[in-house]
Amino acid sequence: MTAPRPPRGSVFLVEDEVMIRMMVADMLEELGYTVAAEAGEIGEALRLAESTYFDVAILDVNVNGKVISPVADLIKSRNRPFIFATGYGSSGLPEEYRDRPALQKPFQLETLGKAIELALRSAEPQG
Repeated sequence: MTAPRPPRGSVFLVEDEVMIRMMVADMLEELGYTVAAEAGEIGEALRLAESTYFDVAILDVNVNGKVISPVADLIKSRNRPFIFATGYGSSGLPEEYRDRPALQKPFQLETLGKAIELALRSAEPQG
């Protein structure tokens, strides 16, 4: 019997499609991350982004037809790293965040893991 792997960090997940959110949550757990919070709409995402501790966020760019920018702005103000998930490519990202990492949907487990590691590394204080 093997001991469970210690969590590698916590993730805040914003995705309006329930099935995709469940699939990504499963992928995160398989990678050794815990899901700190999940949201399926902008208002809920704003509330959770303000009140929840997490190491990194994964944000669907278009949540029920609304752009995720207010949530990204709040997370940025908290100095937390985030990754966008989009089916539209980098041109679908909010203009002010085109320099941020983006996962092209659908993405694989390995791609998700690399994107999170990169986001966490880039958020570490440079010493």
